[in-house]
Amino acid sequence: MTNKLAVFDFDSTLMDGETLEFFAEELGIKDKVKEITDKAMRGELDFFESLTERVYLLKGLSVQTVNKICYNLPLMNGAKAAIKGLKEKGYKVVCFSGGFHNATSYFANVLNLDGEFANTLHVKDNCLTGQVGGEMMFNNSKGEMLKRLQKLLGVKKENTLAVGDGANDLSMFKYAGKRIAFCAKPILKKEADIIIEEKDLSLILNYI
Repeated sequence: MTNKLAVFDFDSTLMDGETLEFFAEELGIKDKVKEITDKAMRGELDFFESLTERVYLLKGLSVQTVNKICYNLPLMNGAKAAIKGLKEKGYKVVCFSGGFHNATSYFANVLNLDGEFANTLHVKDNCLTGQVGGEMMFNNSKGEMLKRLQKLLGVKKENTLAVGDGANDLSMFKYAGKRIAFCAKPILKKEADIIIEEKDLSLILNYI
């Protein structure tokens, strides 16, 4: 049997919105955080710089609030159907997120994902310190992790599918045979071979 791998971005792909903006809303700084997010997703700002800058603004937010927000994030329309359909076709399905394990590990169970890679918010005295670390900190993190997974699972490029919406998904497109830009920024659409403009993830099954 051929090994097949599907990799999804989380924010604005599996989930309808940006996790950091939901946090920022709690602190009344959503517009400030959104501006930085938008620049990063358009490729105008280095992802590492944008991530550390946004997380720093969340200093003091309680872990309880963070988790409550994470467990109630809105799933993208068609997310469950897309993953179920891919699994039926023999794909391992994994999430790569420049966001946080607080959300991705929870939704990995909800969506029956085979794995999730994300970042970790640093916590002290039950509050965010404004610092962050993890597996998905840089512009090239998703591509590097995809390479490792392909090697580990014995999956070839032509049997790899990647779905994303922003500039930090570019690096994984390099190693994917099917590159799907989902309601994406122009910078990602340019490198995609499949473009979906409707907010319904189950539409990807038409291309499998």
